[in-house]
Amino acid sequence: MAIDHRTSLLHLLSRISFKLGDFTLSSGAKSDYYIDCRTTTLHAEGGRLTGLAILDLLREYKLKPAAVGGLTMGADPVVSNVATASAWHAQQHHASPLIHGFLVRKVEKAHGTGRRIEGFLEKGAPVIIVDDVCTTGGSTITAIEAAKEAEMKVIAAICLVEREEARGRPAVEAACEGAPFLRLFTAREVREAHVAQMAM
Repeated sequence: MAIDHRTSLLHLLSRISFKLGDFTLSSGAKSDYYIDCRTTTLHAEGGRLTGLAILDLLREYKLKPAAVGGLTMGADPVVSNVATASAWHAQQHHASPLIHGFLVRKVEKAHGTGRRIEGFLEKGAPVIIVDDVCTTGGSTITAIEAAKEAEMKVIAAICLVEREEARGRPAVEAACEGAPFLRLFTAREVREAHVAQMAM
């Protein structure tokens, strides 16, 4: 029986991105573990699995975005992987729509076009905000707000790993204004998979 994309991604993520130790998170909080998703999303196979696992999630929830986007730089490889996976899937299944990508700068560009959003930008378009890890939800919320300011319609937010901090989910859900906030994994699932692999 073939292992699905999500399970394969969890195995890889827990093996190469999960670390135990003494860490200070971007929020300033202390933690006894750290999940560096970029180690996985920038890995050749990890990137492929990231894009395909998110496409599977979109189909499961019947979400049909024109594009996915997120705050640079944690979301950058996630966005690229989903867009590329959609192109591959469209080639295999001719009815499948393409999903484009856009990146949200932390501050507006001081030169050139001065844009805050790079890539796909279309007023009224249904879009999904993606992120690698959600702790407080700050970077996800920043991207949601930027997409809304650009007059795009946020139909969901998705993170690879949710740390399940008390304030994170409620803050993102409030920013989504009724659109779903989904995750591929909880930090607990990644930790348990890591411990299981170390015990083998």
